[in-house]
Amino acid sequence: MTISRELKTGIIAVLILILFVWGYNFMKNRSLYDKTRTFYAEYTNVQGLAPKSPITINGLKVGTVSEISFHPEKKGILVAHLTLSNDIKFSVNSVAQIYSPDFISGKSLKINIAIDEGEMAVAGDTLIGIVDAGIMGMINEQIAPLQSKVESFVVHTDSVMQNINNLMNEENQKNIEESLASMNALLRTFKSTASNLDAMTAQGGKIDSIMIGANKTMNNFAMISDSIQAANLGATVAELRHSLENFNVIIDSLNSGKGTIGKLMQDEALYNNLTNSAKELEELLKEVKEHPKRFVHLSVFGRKEKSYEEPVKE
Repeated sequence: MTISRELKTGIIAVLILILFVWGYNFMKNRSLYDKTRTFYAEYTNVQGLAPKSPITINGLKVGTVSEISFHPEKKGILVAHLTLSNDIKFSVNSVAQIYSPDFISGKSLKINIAIDEGEMAVAGDTLIGIVDAGIMGMINEQIAPLQSKVESFVVHTDSVMQNINNLMNEENQKNIEESLASMNALLRTFKSTASNLDAMTAQGGKIDSIMIGANKTMNNFAMISDSIQAANLGATVAELRHSLENFNVIIDSLNSGKGTIGKLMQDEALYNNLTNSAKELEELLKEVKEHPKRFVHLSVFGRKEKSYEEPVKE
């Protein structure tokens, strides 16, 4: 049986095509009879997840991330292509979570299988995509408010320092130096005053002497009080009150015109007579002084007596 050249060419082409497909799958680490399934998950931020990152289910590696691309219709959404080599079945409500297994390695992806009555996921379905903040994310969330406060504090501190620099000009520096000098002088004065106060309050000082004198005065006052108490002050006060009552009786008698002094005080005619008598007596004494010969006569042989003539009043 003769095989034509065309048939040989066709058989060779088919073999070449089969070898090409096998070689391509071999280079992709896939068998010729590939049973992998591809799922998708959407994220706004993949947190550094890269192709070939491992995919695990309950800690078991079941595939890798084959590709990450932008969604053709949703703006700003990233789509992760999840290639699973395991035929495990899970619900379409399962979650594809990006997480950090440790501080050193990069991001990984795990599928949290949903145990519910939902439909089973098939190749081409889109799973729910979430991102686990992890330890570093939690630290960043805690540090973020503190960071904003620190930044605000630094800004305010810088503003305060700038204001201080503006205030610390030559004139203000001179005023501060003068204020410090005045404060030093005040402190020295206070120190001297304190020393003087210590000397005054020390034993034998002025305040000590004052206190000793005050104690002596209080002792003397106590002795005087004892003397007054022993002198029967009540009887003395009673006698003084009796004397004051008698004095009031005398004053009342004088005011009522009783007795000689009362009559002198109340009788106006008697007062006028006494006044006139005193005046005449004064005139008589004056006449005696001016003309003594009228009242004294010394004559050996006798002399005729002259009658008295009342002097002419000036």
